[in-house]
Amino acid sequence: MTAPQGLGHPRGPGFISPELDPWAVPRPATAPVDAPPAGGTRWPRMLLAGLALVGVSAASGAVAGGWVADPPPPPEAAGASTAPPTSNAVPSDLVGAAAIALPGVVSVRVGNAGGSGFVVDDQGHIITNNHVVAGGGNVSVVGQDGRRLPAEVVGRDPDSDIAVLRVTPTSALRPLALVQAGATDVGEPVLAVGSPLGLSGTVTAGIVSALDRRVRLGDTGARQSAIQTDASINPGNSGGPLVNAQGEVIGVNTAIATLEGSGNIGIGFAIPIERAQQAAERIIRDGG
Repeated sequence: MTAPQGLGHPRGPGFISPELDPWAVPRPATAPVDAPPAGGTRWPRMLLAGLALVGVSAASGAVAGGWVADPPPPPEAAGASTAPPTSNAVPSDLVGAAAIALPGVVSVRVGNAGGSGFVVDDQGHIITNNHVVAGGGNVSVVGQDGRRLPAEVVGRDPDSDIAVLRVTPTSALRPLALVQAGATDVGEPVLAVGSPLGLSGTVTAGIVSALDRRVRLGDTGARQSAIQTDASINPGNSGGPLVNAQGEVIGVNTAIATLEGSGNIGIGFAIPIERAQQAAERIIRDGG
């Protein structure tokens, strides 16, 4: 049995933000990772780390070997079998999505640690990850305009790794729209928005790599459904939104997979927004 370890301080070449001190990343507790089946190939150990309390089955890694694809049909056949375009086609240009999302995303500062969050209503409620604020201490947020605002922790749900903050409403923080359940497709372009390594307002692009990926999130260690993406997610992105090409939030960036000793390898996980929304609504209802 192996256990995933947190990334701790960002690995790789030394880096100092020109505007902010590097934010310490809370080191998550360990959680078990399934061992490979007896007699099977021993793959390099994969860890889910750095951003949340997570684990993933080693058996869910890539399959060895290859295959021969069927030859493509001739142009006439391909044209005849092409499905008509759908009415909800996803634009390829993400510039507009970034412009929509950025005014609703904040950097979250808790003592010497930090993460990200996003505004969900005009009452000043902000969704972030529980592990961003679980260490306690004074909480503040910084919006796109650079102003720092004190924030109150309305409540936390460790099992879902969701927390809700509240700030005094301001026109500088614009609530983000949430995608309708079932409207996210594998392969559609997405943006991860947040403050990796303390760099606020950072946008990284990728696609939805998979839906319903089973990973261990939250304090219970139980497997939960997550969105997998290859958009670059790093320490400090925790709690920020994963948005589609319309700027709608489809998930809450929460965890990354990493081969032992390496950084981001293009496998990140986000809590589906419908589950995050349900947790946030319970927190707001119970916490006022």
